[in-house]
Amino acid sequence: MPYRRLPNTDQARLRALKAAMSKAADLSVRDLAFSQSTLLQLKGFYPHFEQVLQQYQHNRERQASIGKLLGEHFKAARLYVSHFLQVLNFCIARGELKPQVRKFFNIEPDHRSVPEIGTEQQLLDWGKVVIQGEEARMATGATRIYNPSLAMVKVKYEKFEELYNLHKDLLATSNKLMDKVAEFRTQADRLITQLWNEIEGFYEQLEPGERRRRCSEFGVVYVYRPSEKEGADEVSEAD
Repeated sequence: MPYRRLPNTDQARLRALKAAMSKAADLSVRDLAFSQSTLLQLKGFYPHFEQVLQQYQHNRERQASIGKLLGEHFKAARLYVSHFLQVLNFCIARGELKPQVRKFFNIEPDHRSVPEIGTEQQLLDWGKVVIQGEEARMATGATRIYNPSLAMVKVKYEKFEELYNLHKDLLATSNKLMDKVAEFRTQADRLITQLWNEIEGFYEQLEPGERRRRCSEFGVVYVYRPSEKEGADEVSEAD
């Protein structure tokens, strides 16, 4: 015996709601298998549910796209910031700069290794230190460091920072929309349960096979258990 199964995906929920509204549009009030009150709820709820799902999907797609760009620009900015600090060390090793210049970059004069820049936060921190440190050093009239120059470091860093902030905002928006979608799912499940109960109640006097066939026309979904086979008078619709 097939059993009724409520939708378990957002698209299936939309299909269930839309199927009932589409069927209702072709029927008179007398032939409608559920109440006018439920129909009004459907018409009021469906467009809002569909809209919030579209907003959530669009934001997730944009978040994924920006996330890919962010990864690419993270690598480029990290390379430039790291190389700048390496060149700084080379200049010191060649005697062109004094070890004390490391203080402009919050590094001890005798610390010769390049700081670890393996995360986005480390890159944000060290990129800012390098830019501010080099600008402060240049303000003393010191010789510029080239290959990479501060200008190139700033271009790479600022693009990364821009994408980082944008991705962070999109992530926050996705989280808010996800909470909103969860609320709408609860409402959708409650409404679909109410709707299907009314539909099945409307046809309760019919024999089981015919009853399922009529109910399925309004979007009610019946599925068979793995051990069962479909009978000639039985209706089955998978999500």
